[in-house]
This record gives sequence, C-alpha cells and structure tokens, in this order.
Amino acid sequence: MNPSDIHIGLKGVKKSYGKKEILRGIDLTVRRGEILSLVGPSGSGKSTLLRCINRLIDIDSGEIRVDGKDIRKIDPVELRRRVVLMPQNSVMFPGTVMENVMTPLKIAGIEGEKRVVNALRDSGVPEELFHRDAEKLSGGEKKRVALARAIALRPEALLLDEPTAGVDPKKVELIERSILDMVKKRRLTVIWVTHDTEQALRVGNRIASIKDGKVVKVGKKDGFEWEGVY
Repeated sequence: MNPSDIHIGLKGVKKSYGKKEILRGIDLTVRRGEILSLVGPSGSGKSTLLRCINRLIDIDSGEIRVDGKDIRKIDPVELRRRVVLMPQNSVMFPGTVMENVMTPLKIAGIEGEKRVVNALRDSGVPEELFHRDAEKLSGGEKKRVALARAIALRPEALLLDEPTAGVDPKKVELIERSILDMVKKRRLTVIWVTHDTEQALRVGNRIASIKDGKVVKVGKKDGFEWEGVY
C-alpha cells in the first residue's frame, strides 16, 4: 500500500489499566476514504482502540499516525476536530436538536447555523425535528442527531462506536443508509465498530477482527473467513 493512501495507521499499540492488558500490540491501517468494519466480542478492546485514536486516552507504547503524523505531535483539540468519535451512548444536551448540534461549534468558537442545518439534513434528521426537545427523541433519532453533531465539525474521519446500538431493529438499516450516504457525500474515512457480523459485511469496505486486544484477521469483506474471530 502506498503510504500516502494511509489515513490512519497504528503500529504496536498497547494499552493497560493496572495489570490488565486491553490492547496488546495493535497493527492496523485504514485507507483514506474507506470504511473499515471493526468487529470482535465484548471486552476485546474495540472501544478503547477508538478512544486512543483521537487521544481521549493515551497509549502506553506504540504509535498512531493520522496523515503520516504521530498524533502525539498534533494538538489534541485539533485532532478531535479532524478525527471525531461518536460514542455508543447518544447523550443529548438540554435544549433543542439545533442547539445540540450547535454546542460543539460554540465550544470551538465557530459560528454557522447553515452548517448545523446541512449536518442535520446530511444525517437524515427530518426538518420537523429541528426545534424539538432533543431529550424526547427516539433512540434512532438521537443517533442521527449525534451523527450530525459529529459531522458539523467537518472532520476528515469518523470513529463510530456501535452507531446503531439501542435502535429499533426495524430501523437499523435505515440508520446505516443515512450514515453511508453521508460518508460518501463528505468523502470521510470511517472506523465502524460493531459486534454484528452481518452489519460489518453491509457497511465495510474491509473488515478487521479484534480478539483479546489483538487484531487477528484483516481482509476484504468478500469471502472473509469468520472462523477464529469469536
């Protein structure tokens, strides 16, 4: 792979809490503009890995690079605007949907109601919800608002931690389609964490499986062998 094609690269990444090893030497590359499905059982280190990539937590050893630059040499605030994490729990701030999406922009000192509206539309949020109390939304609606909140920052990459967790099963593929359409439109690089192998096949260009803190398999989704992954 041409080094210029690598958007996010990890080499020998380790992270422990006390005596418990969570990540035990992760090697992984994500190409610019691709969606990498990251699968694995609960407790395998998927969420920890995402949090390390945008420095919500620091690694113990190894190296993580974004656009070829060690993330430890990138200002953390800048990094988190460029590589945005959408956590599993879509916590809403008090206020309307519009106010929720505006909040991170205000924190960053950015003005732009039009930017908020575009982010909401790209995330598939109906306009009749724009001025609704965000805390009264359904689980699926909250996921879309959280997605809009993330892309309003105009990131280069998204780290999606179980983005359809807690969503009505009948609406999961609808949420997936909203995300995929938005990602394609904005040409984003994505790491999509899921425990659902069928979802991993639907959304990813490639699949990486992680088990006990180590990547055990990486490959194209066509013909991906699941044996040994779980």
